[in-house]
Amino acid sequence: IAVGKTCLLISYTTNAFPGEYIPTVFDNYSANVMVDGKPVNLGLWDTAGQEDYDRLRPLSYPQTVRLWYPEVRHHCPNTPIILVGTKLDLRDDKDTIEKLKEKKLTPITYPQGLAMAKEIGAVKYLECSALTQRGLKTVFDEAIRAVLCPPPVKKRKRKCLMKTVF
Repeated sequence: IAVGKTCLLISYTTNAFPGEYIPTVFDNYSANVMVDGKPVNLGLWDTAGQEDYDRLRPLSYPQTVRLWYPEVRHHCPNTPIILVGTKLDLRDDKDTIEKLKEKKLTPITYPQGLAMAKEIGAVKYLECSALTQRGLKTVFDEAIRAVLCPPPVKKRKRKCLMKTVF
């Protein structure tokens, strides 16, 4: 689905919004960045989002839903997930709002994004625009911080009920 993943990566790594739409099959990007005074080499993977590539896309992350995601959650249960809302510039775009209205839809609101992040167990919900670069650096900085300085793990409170029977 064309939600702006490639534009997000290109805009971030080159500081320029791509002029024309080129569907992604698969690509890798690399960026050397400074976050909190520390140098970080960021490896970014971009996969196809269009329906045309439904069969090809899983080759870049085979068995993700059935295998990788459960394995990550099992072996690395504290791996942070960040939910990112893209195309923030379109939230107030009249043409976009009109097209959504025709389908009886509205743009996602920030509170809706927060609610979804909570539902999926994400540590953060962030929004950005690759076109205007609003929030773009924050998305990547927060992703890096989430890996380098993961949020404290919430320990489940164990309920202990003790009964003495005489």
